[in-house]
Formats: sequence, structure tokens, C-alpha cells
Amino acid sequence: MVNRTRYFVIAALLVLGVGLGTGLVAFFVGFPAGAFQRRGGPEELQYIPRDASLIAYADVQQIMTSDLRQKLRKFIPMKEDGQREFQDRTGINIETDIDRVLACVRTDANSTNPPGSGMVLARGRFDEVRIESLMREHGAHVEDYRGKRVVVADLGRHPDTFGVAFVEPGLVAVGNSPLVHTAIDLHQGGDNPQTGVASATGNEELMNLVRSLDAGNAWAVGRFDVLTARANLPSGVADRLPAITWFSASSHINGGLSGVIRAEARDEEAANNLRDVVRGFLALAKMQAGSRPDVQAMIQSLELGGTGKTVALSFTVPAQVFDAIAALAPERQ
Repeated sequence: MVNRTRYFVIAALLVLGVGLGTGLVAFFVGFPAGAFQRRGGPEELQYIPRDASLIAYADVQQIMTSDLRQKLRKFIPMKEDGQREFQDRTGINIETDIDRVLACVRTDANSTNPPGSGMVLARGRFDEVRIESLMREHGAHVEDYRGKRVVVADLGRHPDTFGVAFVEPGLVAVGNSPLVHTAIDLHQGGDNPQTGVASATGNEELMNLVRSLDAGNAWAVGRFDVLTARANLPSGVADRLPAITWFSASSHINGGLSGVIRAEARDEEAANNLRDVVRGFLALAKMQAGSRPDVQAMIQSLELGGTGKTVALSFTVPAQVFDAIAALAPERQ
């Protein structure tokens, strides 16, 4: 029972959080929100804790129905067994039931697990009774937390548990149980004296980065040290990186892909060092472009910008590039 529960829990979190299809392949490369309240980000941010180190958003419906995803489905094999099993076990159809997702990672300074704990907030149409019933069939149990039903599953050797709760109608919180509890606390005003929880909307440094994102359909923002920890970079490489505090990235997915990657350096000297690194990368990329016009168009679209401590790199991958890739790929049976 424990093995089956662990398998289902891990699969559910991965599928719901980052397994939404080709549209979320660039999850940590970033995407700005389509369903954005322009001055404050998506409304679900109020349920993200203030000390979240990584936050990412995707407008699932726009991405899943984009021309780019339809093109990629034709020549990139995508295993949909996980999505199908997830629907069988929960009644949630990822492609049709979920409108948008907001995910966060909170790194615990006392934890030996670098990625920390995570949670996904999914907005859509869900059968709450069916979800709870199917999870209980796979070994989960129901707990009451501040008047909310939290479906909890054991993660085996991991000290934390996996929780699912409907914070409000049409909004489900899925992930590390303490974070799910935090979302419930914030929904009820964050007035739990035992947690002292506060929302990410009160973190002005973080919110300034969120507000700076361009219009689009997905984004990501977070602390750079957390990003490098997740990337498992060799110590020699990590030590040579310029001193970066925050990063943000945004893109728009339609027929092609366009966006901006930004980095906030510790000071102007670190920002200038980072610009030198990026200039070297751009020079090498232009040399490697060869005579292919589609690749040259993409390389020429790379533009270095930013002032002071901010470094920005904008990019555009036109639809023609993906058409060329599709032409070279073997036809799927």
C-alpha cells in the first residue's frame, strides 16, 4: 500500500505541477501570466508564502491550445500515460479541467534537501468528491485543518506528507502538506498565531520583479541561489558565476516563442561582469549559426539590455524554426 501510495502521490504532483505537456517544458526558463492582474500578478499569489524562493506561473489553456504545442506534438514523442492515469485516479483532465497554475518552492534552511518543499495552486473545474474518494482508495486519509478537508498521503521515508485541499471553489492546492496548510492560513487571513504566516504579496522585492514581467502566458521568478542549487552545477562553474541575487524570465508561447530573461546582480560591477559573459555567448552563437536563415533569425533576435544592476536578454524563436525542426524529424507512426 505504501509503495502504491508513494507512486501515485509523486506522479500526481509531477503531472499536475510540471507535466502539463510541451507548453511547460521551459518551466524554469520562465513565462509571464496571461490571466494577470497587471499591478499585482495572478490573484493566487495571495496564497503563496512570503518566503517562497521560486514562483512560476503558466496559463495552461493558452499554452495547451497554442500553435506551437500542436506542432511539437506531431514530431516529439510525448508519453501521455501519466496524464491518463492521473485522470483515471482523480477525475481531473489536465488539458480541459485546468485553466492556470501557480507553483512555488520554499527552501528550508534547516533541510538537507536543496530543492525544498513545493506546492501547486491549480485553478479550474474539479469534482472534489471524486478526487477525495479516489485518493482515499490509494491509501490517503482526510484531516481537518481550520475547517478545510485536507487529503493527506504518506511519502514513505520523507518526513513530510503530501496534501490536497480545495482552498476555495475551483482552486486546489497540491503539494507539501505544510505549504498546503499555509495556503489555507492565508485564505483565512493568515491569522494563525502558531504559524505567523505572511503572503508573498507583502514581499515588495519579489512583487517588483513580478510587476516587471511583460505580457504573455507564463513566467518564473526567484532567488538565483535556489536556481543554481536545482541545476546541480559543478562547484567550479558555480564559483565563477557573477554575483546574482534574483532572476526573472518571461515568454509568450503562440506559433513561436519569445520572451525576456532578467538578472538582478548584487552591484553594478557584478552586472557588468555578467554582461561580458553574455556578450561572449552571443558572439559564439553568431559564429555557430552558419548559413541557415532560420537559425540566423533566432540568433539575431537575441538582444542584450538592462541598466544599473539589471541585465536583460530578450529572444525570439520564430515559428519557422519549429517548422524546420519538424521537417527534419522522422514521421511519428
